[in-house]
Amino acid sequence: MKGIILDGYALNPGDLSYEGLLSLADFTVRDFTSPDEVYDLCRDKEIVITNKVPFDRDLISRLPQLKYIGVTATGYNIIDTEAAREHQIAVTNIPAYSTDAVAQHVFAFILSISNQIDLHNRSVKAGDWDRSPAFCYWKAPLFELRDKTLGIIGLGNIGRQTARIALSFGMKVLSCSPHSVMEGVRSVTLDEIFSDCDIITLHCPLTEATRALVNEEQLQKVRKKVILINASRGPLVDPNAVIKALDEGKVSYYCADVLETEPPNNDRLAMHPKSVITPHIAWAPKETRERLLGILIENLESYLNGGKLNRIV
Repeated sequence: MKGIILDGYALNPGDLSYEGLLSLADFTVRDFTSPDEVYDLCRDKEIVITNKVPFDRDLISRLPQLKYIGVTATGYNIIDTEAAREHQIAVTNIPAYSTDAVAQHVFAFILSISNQIDLHNRSVKAGDWDRSPAFCYWKAPLFELRDKTLGIIGLGNIGRQTARIALSFGMKVLSCSPHSVMEGVRSVTLDEIFSDCDIITLHCPLTEATRALVNEEQLQKVRKKVILINASRGPLVDPNAVIKALDEGKVSYYCADVLETEPPNNDRLAMHPKSVITPHIAWAPKETRERLLGILIENLESYLNGGKLNRIV
């Protein structure tokens, strides 16, 4: 069978081996693929591996050889799944591969603010410590996590791991989620998350119900300055509402690994002095990508053997 990896660079910029995948089919490997190349590259392929390259109804209808699409991510909104079903094309995704990495990234955000490591590192390198009359100094308030209240919106795998880490720091943890609660975590309403928490972190899927979940109405309920973290989906927040809350001091920092538009192209929220933005790398530790690649291989192997491992369609 002939296959193609359309945008492999993010998964494997050269530090992983495709050997296990290449043993399953005759693959062409592309680091990047532009939209105008997709049809010509895929028209004779039975297997396509994609991360961000979309497959809409029109494209799917013009690829009669295509039998399998492997999405190298948990979200699969880039695929018109109804069209894939109509054309009897199998679609798989990669669930629960990045739980530890994303929860770790959330706490990297939190600790970067609580201890202001980057600010003080830059200060020392600028000579401020040499000039200080005191044996130590701090250029911004520092705070302990113990007894701070963390609000988690969405208590799936990542939300639960985030809660476990928070509890180990001695934090109080509240959650608003359709999932059942876990030991040490108190279930509350969305309004209580915004009114009662020191830090709020988003771990829910993007649906029509959750789009702009963080909006001006909700942010008006904040009673103390909060740190807002989004390592889930960019459109979960209304960027204008968050900018306003940052300017008013209701939100002290907005930390995000995801944006409504990526890359940001001078996005106002991304460039705000009180935002801390990383370029969608919560999933990028080598061990996490190795796990993703392993699941990708298992998915394809299952399909070739008549199985349905991680089948969406």
